[in-house]
Amino acid sequence: MKKRKWTVFLFIGFLAASLSCVKRAPGEAELQRFPLDSLEGVLTRSGVEFDRQVSSDGKGSVKITASEGGIFRLFELGDIDIEEAVLVYRARLRTEDAEGPVYLEMLCHFEGKGEFFSRGLNSPLRGTVEWTTHEIPFLLKKGENPDNIKLNIVCEGPGTVWVDDIRLLKRKISK
Repeated sequence: MKKRKWTVFLFIGFLAASLSCVKRAPGEAELQRFPLDSLEGVLTRSGVEFDRQVSSDGKGSVKITASEGGIFRLFELGDIDIEEAVLVYRARLRTEDAEGPVYLEMLCHFEGKGEFFSRGLNSPLRGTVEWTTHEIPFLLKKGENPDNIKLNIVCEGPGTVWVDDIRLLKRKISK
């Protein structure tokens, strides 16, 4: 009986330690989540399909087959009331035979100023890579509030990309 209690105790401890790893950082809040358990809301449909077999969370993912490369528009969020923060686009990515770089792209539009971007050029994927988490930041200063936010995947050559578990996060600016 004592062995069983220790086993349960160790299991609960392991579970608690595991859950603590997925907590958000202090000053971080989730604004939107796109689990990608279907194609609901995905804008680009050419070369894009829902894949039930390949997934980072076991619930399916969006599979992009880029025959030549291109920009694949995933979501357009409209106006999110946010300023003086770091906006973070986080996603799980997997590639197969990606001949050119594959990376996240976030576009923020500001009324009267135009569209500005943040791209994951510092850690692009190439070739065949298993699931990895990628994120790109966009710094919003006081008074900067985008009236539209777009989340894209860029493939600069042919290959296959799976995307799963997209999150848009807000982080406090470190001072």
